[in-house]
Amino acid sequence: MHLLDWLVLASALSFVVLWSIRKSRLASKGATMHDYVLSGREAKWYTVAVSVMATQASAITFISLPGQAYVDGMRFVQSYLGLPLAMVLLCIVAIPMYHRLNVLTAYEFLEKRFDLKTRTLAASLFLLQRSLAAAISIYAPSIVLSIIMGWNVSYVIFVIGVLVVLYTTTGGTRAVSWAQSYQMAIITLGMVSVGFLVVYSMPKDVTFSDALRVAAFSGKFNTIDFTFDLNNKYTFWSGLIGGLFLQMSYFGTDQSQVQRYLSGESVTQSRLGLLFNGMMKIPMQFGILFIGAMMFVFYQFTTPPLFFNQAEVAKLNGTRYEAEYKRLAEDFEKASNVRSVRLRAFTTAVNSGSESSKQAVSQELATNAAELASLKARAQALLKENDPKAATNDTNYIFLTFVINHLPTGLVGLLIAVVFSASMSSASSEINALASTTIVDLYKRLFQGSLSEARSVWVMRWATVIWGAIIVGFAQFMGSLGSLIEAVNKVGSLFYGAILGIFMAAFFLKKASGHAVFVAALLTEIIIFSLNYFTDIAFLWYNLIGCALVLVLALALSPFFPSSAKTRKAL
Repeated sequence: MHLLDWLVLASALSFVVLWSIRKSRLASKGATMHDYVLSGREAKWYTVAVSVMATQASAITFISLPGQAYVDGMRFVQSYLGLPLAMVLLCIVAIPMYHRLNVLTAYEFLEKRFDLKTRTLAASLFLLQRSLAAAISIYAPSIVLSIIMGWNVSYVIFVIGVLVVLYTTTGGTRAVSWAQSYQMAIITLGMVSVGFLVVYSMPKDVTFSDALRVAAFSGKFNTIDFTFDLNNKYTFWSGLIGGLFLQMSYFGTDQSQVQRYLSGESVTQSRLGLLFNGMMKIPMQFGILFIGAMMFVFYQFTTPPLFFNQAEVAKLNGTRYEAEYKRLAEDFEKASNVRSVRLRAFTTAVNSGSESSKQAVSQELATNAAELASLKARAQALLKENDPKAATNDTNYIFLTFVINHLPTGLVGLLIAVVFSASMSSASSEINALASTTIVDLYKRLFQGSLSEARSVWVMRWATVIWGAIIVGFAQFMGSLGSLIEAVNKVGSLFYGAILGIFMAAFFLKKASGHAVFVAALLTEIIIFSLNYFTDIAFLWYNLIGCALVLVLALALSPFFPSSAKTRKAL
């Protein structure tokens, strides 16, 4: 990176951290727990909307999603098809109830409806899965500096963790919200810039229409698949049904999101914030995937690396595999040059309307694509042969490689600031929520009982520091997860179904007892982890299966664990 890039990066991050600390300190003198956890319930709908979107749009979105489209096309967007419906349902059911009960966390509701152990179980499941997801969101931007500077990734993780904990501990939810406003501005500016530049960087003889045709021909616009297949990760049905249950659980029961809209000053403001997210999230994800599809087209006319993760390639230096890898790279470059020529012939045939020429070139391109895939597979096998622990999935490195090698000076720093901002915005919300749940649902409820407001805020700050340290520790082991965007959704799906089932039982099974729901949730988690280990069922379906299992098992167990009049009453 040039000096200008470093100045842009340092200025953006310093402004976000220091200004957020200053604003939150001015507003939080003598803060109570409601101030620290929910920023005094003063947020307008647009603040809620930005905070909700920034929490969900982690660095994983911007690092991994373009690479996902590059490798697998845009079908990942189907996983969000259930989001708008989920937002509507939560606006109808969850938001009014949470506001009426005046709770600090979502899990307080479960003790009111069932009992303490059910509340503790749901809170503990949240702590486990969200801490793993937060670790992934911290790990993701650490790849950036490990590639650019060659620094030890563990040190980078530590530095990012410290920055996040610094302002989150100082100002709580108010600081998180202030920071996220600036971070989303940086993210929007950066992604619009890279989207424009990836198209602008195409060869002069390749028009935007030509780029769209090449992407479509290469299968990158495979946005909707109506096939019903439980083993297919991304289809219309898995996104609409499995995605609906995933989003309902994430936005309705995950404290990192519930805390965002509980800070709204009224039910109306919270609803508007969620509904705005429901309208904007799919277009946002579509746009990021589209950037990845255009990067794929760019690399059809500019030879890409044989393997994007150069750290793995460097391991071959000085070994008996080095010369063979270089030969593969040379063959890959030749085949890429041939593909570039044939793609130009393809666009010419399409523009001229010559169907016979189009078919002939298409067959040649299919042969060429198979050759390129074979060369890449042989390179990956070589990396694995040299190092059995080598990470041969380079999806997460595609976006960063383009940014570092093909963006002008200054914008490289801005795009790296985007990745850092996204990581910090998501991680700060998650650490904030982990600390809130730990203190409100476990520490105060199980051990200390009533605490003064000042003491509660002090304990919350220490809990934030401790969770920050735990997340940094978890992040050290996130390097072999493949596509990060898939990894974070899969981690959530292992738990979200059961958690949503507990809440659904609380809403709709008036005769179910806390004992029955507690046992049902434990059995469900055992079944879900077994499905993940022994079957090929796509992870999005775990959310539906987990929720349904809790409800069915709770009903089946109810005769053995009868509920009391207290647990049957409607809330």
